[in-house]
Amino acid sequence: MQYQFGIHMRGGVITERNPDLSTVRVRAPAGLLTAEQLRGIARIAKKYGTGVVHCTTRQTIEIPHVDPAKLKRMAVQLEKNGTPVGSEKDEVVNIIACPGIERCKFANIDTGSLAKKLDKSLFGKAMPVKMRIAISGCPNACMSPMLNEIGIIGRIRPIRTPGLCTGCGSCVYYCKESAIMIRNGISELSDDKCVQCGMCVKSCSFNLLKSLHTHYLITVGGRRGRHPKVGRELLTVETEEQVLFAVDRIIDWVYRRAWSGRLLSEQLDELEFSTFREEMLKSVPKSEAAGLAKNPPK
Repeated sequence: MQYQFGIHMRGGVITERNPDLSTVRVRAPAGLLTAEQLRGIARIAKKYGTGVVHCTTRQTIEIPHVDPAKLKRMAVQLEKNGTPVGSEKDEVVNIIACPGIERCKFANIDTGSLAKKLDKSLFGKAMPVKMRIAISGCPNACMSPMLNEIGIIGRIRPIRTPGLCTGCGSCVYYCKESAIMIRNGISELSDDKCVQCGMCVKSCSFNLLKSLHTHYLITVGGRRGRHPKVGRELLTVETEEQVLFAVDRIIDWVYRRAWSGRLLSEQLDELEFSTFREEMLKSVPKSEAAGLAKNPPK
């Protein structure tokens, strides 16, 4: 159970500039809310706040200007609405995700399904540091996953069907990285430039570019704020189950070893991230992890 203390101490209850008022943040994994839940939030905001809500950068909703004396009753109503009090302190906070393959033509993975599974197992877990998890369906990285403590990016490694390429150039036109060129009437891919977005696969009119496999790149230790920092690449995995396993191991590693009062990004070397990465590469049984072990990301 994530909450073992009173309503006033929950991470989703934030003291405002005026200390006599609180802002209440709700739990909304991947920012997905039903119309009924939105109506419920509107009713609760009118009853316990001023009728105004604020959409946050972490895909959730805050209800500002709440009298702390009303917090217990408000929390009960939010729970019944399916949008309980959220998380914001040193814990696993609201997990964010792009629309994924449900709606986005660029996406490679089902971000919503993954976000809900991670939320169910990890949301609100007390941690020595704040843990933000962001999921992007492709390397366009709309959710800035590499600027979060844990980032997950869906990727596709393209492979050309040998002997059948017509040299039409569609893949060259759609590749934003200039990673493909036509030579002697055949497309050639530069692995050094390819970010594995999968656009070339989607653009091939003759269906001759295939996905070798769809996979998830996992990064650790990113941060936003006044001194943003890109997270370090940990490994890639090929299934949701392997992502859940890897993220659970990261959370356990941070929980057991990190220090409070400092961002995770500031501790990675002291926590021996390289050693942890090697242990992860051995513990996740998959061919892609073995490939990364031979060619570790920079």
